[in-house]
Amino acid sequence: MEWKPDRTAKKAVYKQIADYIENGISTGLFSPESVLPSERLLAKELGVNRSTIVAAYDELQSLGIVERRKGSGTRVSTDIWGISHKRIPNWGRYMEDGSFLPNLPLVQRIRSENQNQHVINLSSGELAPALLPHKQFQSIMADIPFLDHLGYDHPHGNEALRETITKHVHQYKNIHVSADSILITSGAQQALHLIIQCLLKPGDTIAIEDPSYCYSLPVFQSAGLKTLLLPVDEDGVNPDDVIEFHKKHRIRMLFLNPDYQNPTGVKMSLVRRKRMLEISSNLGIPIIEDDPYSLTSFNGEVSSMLKSMDENGNVLYISSLSKIIASGLRIGWVIGPSNVIERLADAKQQVDFGHSIFPQWAANEFLKSASFNNHIHMIRKELKERRDAIVASFDRFLKKDVDYFVPEGGIHVWCRLKQPVNEQQLLEESMKRGVSFVPGSVFGSQKGYIRFTFGREETDVINEGIARFAAALAASR
Repeated sequence: MEWKPDRTAKKAVYKQIADYIENGISTGLFSPESVLPSERLLAKELGVNRSTIVAAYDELQSLGIVERRKGSGTRVSTDIWGISHKRIPNWGRYMEDGSFLPNLPLVQRIRSENQNQHVINLSSGELAPALLPHKQFQSIMADIPFLDHLGYDHPHGNEALRETITKHVHQYKNIHVSADSILITSGAQQALHLIIQCLLKPGDTIAIEDPSYCYSLPVFQSAGLKTLLLPVDEDGVNPDDVIEFHKKHRIRMLFLNPDYQNPTGVKMSLVRRKRMLEISSNLGIPIIEDDPYSLTSFNGEVSSMLKSMDENGNVLYISSLSKIIASGLRIGWVIGPSNVIERLADAKQQVDFGHSIFPQWAANEFLKSASFNNHIHMIRKELKERRDAIVASFDRFLKKDVDYFVPEGGIHVWCRLKQPVNEQQLLEESMKRGVSFVPGSVFGSQKGYIRFTFGREETDVINEGIARFAAALAASR
């Protein structure tokens, strides 16, 4: 056999062998029902251990490509061609080879477990049902007018909604912008995807916070980007770190979550915000400002957005209604230079021909109503009560086990475990006891941290959840 596996390749040797045999079946090198070389013979020909061939054959058997019978060897499956003699696609291989990577296994595990209604959810970044404006939206939908246009809307999104957003960001965040500089997206997540796909290329170096929600997103790796991690302290990212990284790596884009950062809950100081803008202008590095939480400020004071201080068009500002109204609305937006917005809008048109008119209409009606301001005041009050409840639970059940940062807004608390523990085992123990959290490694390089979310459950349920977690922690040691 002339072919040999490449031992320097990232793909495991047994997978290379499985791919080679599968390709040989497709091209006719190995015909249907033909017997493949024995494990010992193939191992000798390829210069690998027999266990490697066993793993390769096991892989092919799991995909239905070969049949293995004791005493008869391994042969190409008799059913591989189907009754019509047409090849059945190897969907498992297609899924493995796709360029868009799946979520981290830990993230998939947590999301799957949260579908169980008996699990106390201290992991999902969404609001409790009681905090959603159900009655207001029922009233809005009951008064829905006759819509004379049900076709595709403006490429940037519904004009009335964009005009309302200009007033909204001016009133609450001191951002001055025209409707032409806004693109409506399917939540902040789509905005992030569009920016990465349209403004960056494989091999580009970007900088994100460490820890960071962005670290958990496979979209950066799928796009072939090199990611640098900027440490976060109680005042956010240190601007000096950006300068040092840029000298060595030539940063192409900077991703920041300045207000009640996910997962730490910290707020970047005004001094650092101004310095970040100065660095951005001096070095020509665009900043992506992700702002889902600023309006949740418990004392009602909203910090100066980077975008509100941006005099040169260096900042692309992303926000949404997911964390303050309802995640299911899927209403987000990007604010930036008009030519950039045009580029992103063109890409969005290719993906979905623009956003659905109905959630845009509902969002516009609620945003411009008096109910919105009352709703924000309610959200702040309720979230603060939940924050206080989880902090009280820490002091009751985990005082000797964790250190934590008390946020002044947002929905997350970042905890450091005082003693090392196997996070996978801890997560499994917690799941058994019916409570979910997110291990810190999902968000960055540091281990021994945990993110709890207090926006999803009621105060008494939060208390029970932390009690269950404390029992799981004790059992994991």
